[in-house]
Amino acid sequence: MTSSRRIFVVWMAAALLSGMTSLGAVPSEGVFTYKRVFKDSSPEFIEIRIPRDSASATAEIRQLGDDPGAVPFEITPQLRTKIFDLIGELNHFKGLDLDVHRRIANLGEKTFRWESGAETYEVKFNYTVNVAATQLLQICEGLAREQELIELLQRRMKYDRLGVNDALMQLETDLNKGVIPEPGRMLPLLDQIAGDAKFVDIARQRARALAERIRHSG
Repeated sequence: MTSSRRIFVVWMAAALLSGMTSLGAVPSEGVFTYKRVFKDSSPEFIEIRIPRDSASATAEIRQLGDDPGAVPFEITPQLRTKIFDLIGELNHFKGLDLDVHRRIANLGEKTFRWESGAETYEVKFNYTVNVAATQLLQICEGLAREQELIELLQRRMKYDRLGVNDALMQLETDLNKGVIPEPGRMLPLLDQIAGDAKFVDIARQRARALAERIRHSG
């Protein structure tokens, strides 16, 4: 390949890459953060951080007066793709206004934030009717609820065996509502309860039924 030909090929590759960026291609790196602060609710503080290029994420769920502390968890490729597709639809929150700007009840301040290199964009809102934003919000709130239930089950299994069935009933209610994004994360705990004779029989039966339901639902 001649020198002039090589220069032309490099120039064309750079032009194509520039064109993809201008069309809003999703960056391969970056971090999405969802934060919700709602005083006098339970929980009062939620923060979910999801890297674009990793299955590992973190969740911090607590009351405002509690000590900070994030817990790691894993997200499946399918859900991560869905999340970042929605972020792409929202143009990574650049210049975005999501709030309805009407007098409605305080539902907590939500923040979507995107960080990639030197670029940072965020949008805050109380309530929105934007379809993509609503879907993203539901996923984030669902992940937070999912993490709450996992931690509740872990505490009950360790400190309150009789309370395990009540925690399982809460999980069953949320499954019926369809608010749990990745119920498969519950399977190790459900299998452990179902196979451990130290838990009451009704809890073992419920755990077994929930595990079977989750597996059959895919």
